[in-house]
Amino acid sequence: MNVRRRLISGTAVAAATALGLGVLSACSDASGSDDAKSSGKLDVVASFYPMQYLAEEIGGTHVNVTNLTEPGQEPHDLEISAQQTAQLQEADAVLYIKDLQPAVDDAVAQSGVKTKIDAATLTTLEDHGSTGHSHEGEEEHAGEEHSEEEHALDPHVWLDPVKYAELAEGVGKAFEKADPDNAADYKTNAEALVKKLGALNTEFADGLKNTKSKVFFTNHAAFGYLAERYGLTQEAISGLDPESEPSPARIKELQEEAKADGVTTVFYETLVSDKTAKTLADDAGLKTDVLDPLEGITEKSKGDDYIAVMKSNLTALEKALGAK
Repeated sequence: MNVRRRLISGTAVAAATALGLGVLSACSDASGSDDAKSSGKLDVVASFYPMQYLAEEIGGTHVNVTNLTEPGQEPHDLEISAQQTAQLQEADAVLYIKDLQPAVDDAVAQSGVKTKIDAATLTTLEDHGSTGHSHEGEEEHAGEEHSEEEHALDPHVWLDPVKYAELAEGVGKAFEKADPDNAADYKTNAEALVKKLGALNTEFADGLKNTKSKVFFTNHAAFGYLAERYGLTQEAISGLDPESEPSPARIKELQEEAKADGVTTVFYETLVSDKTAKTLADDAGLKTDVLDPLEGITEKSKGDDYIAVMKSNLTALEKALGAK
């Protein structure tokens, strides 16, 4: 840029310098994004933990990742603050799953982020319906019960290591395009993560191949992809929404299901109330345990990252299903 030079007084220089430093200080105090910009890193906003994990694993040292969902916060209920809206506007990329968090969808649609990565487009979403199954004589009753619940495409793809690996591949390619200078590293990191997820898939397949029961009860219908991948059946107390309340008829149905299929355990999760799960367990004489949908990592999580918590989930399933 051509700059016209002219002589100015020392007093004016000092005043301008002081003013400039004051403005810079104010900007830095208002937002930490200046540090990310000056570092030359790709500034990525992730909608919740599974997207954060992908961004950090694939981005490595080349990215600065901000998670919109704080640890311990239920992702489905997220409301976007003014500060988070500003972070989105300044980001280089945003990584989210459309239709999982409506507030995020609205904010992303209104933002000018150049690289918008909807993870739902990187794999195939499925409608798992009620996610359960019926026994002889129960079909009509079950149909009436579940027809009240609106079927929707299940967004919980990260709980299937194979589908999560598909997301990793897609995110890697998106980062390569957004930041060509570091494309080789993104490619290498994505391949390493896919390999790690492949090993995790093998552990699940081997661990759940031979079990006494194939049916497990969960607090909400987050594990449809996992169940489908490993030949299991998920019976959810609630639907895809973890806050929905089951009807008395649904509770009775699950009690009968437990007896018919040798279910031993009702799984609950750390980010929503366990009251209904424990009530069902008490009434049916069942045990309770945690099966973590990995929507956030907290001090209650049985592991400090995705792989560790998933391995904890595998151990819990093996115990509940009577793995041999």
